[in-house]
Amino acid sequence: MKKNNFKIIKIDKNNKLFNYEKKILVKDLILDLQLGYYDFEKKKKQKVKFNLEANYKNKKPTDDKDFRSIVNYGKIIKLIEKLVKNKHYNFLETLAEDVFDELFKDKRIDKIVLQIEKLEILKQCSSVGIQISKKRNHEKL
Repeated sequence: MKKNNFKIIKIDKNNKLFNYEKKILVKDLILDLQLGYYDFEKKKKQKVKFNLEANYKNKKPTDDKDFRSIVNYGKIIKLIEKLVKNKHYNFLETLAEDVFDELFKDKRIDKIVLQIEKLEILKQCSSVGIQISKKRNHEKL
């Protein structure tokens, strides 16, 4: 009979054997905001829908007693609400760049996929919008 050469390894949750890849999801966040290039768009707020995925990496499992061990989706939503509260954006793309700039302040986040849609601008369709993904470049300049 052939001898089994497998070695049993005890897995320690705090060991550096693992890397976690996590994703925060924000789906169908609808806000009224000032957005648009044309004069008729500048007269009143319009409904805009946000969908967002933020990927982040962590070397440790989530600590159920430590709020700092996660990327907080509530904080992301408040950040978007704060950005659009008193500012008029002409383009969805410039709004997206401001969202990226704020979210990438958290060094754990390495990729964001952001979709922003105007919900009431054209009668022929339910929405029009953009989707942009941006990834942190880890190369040194």
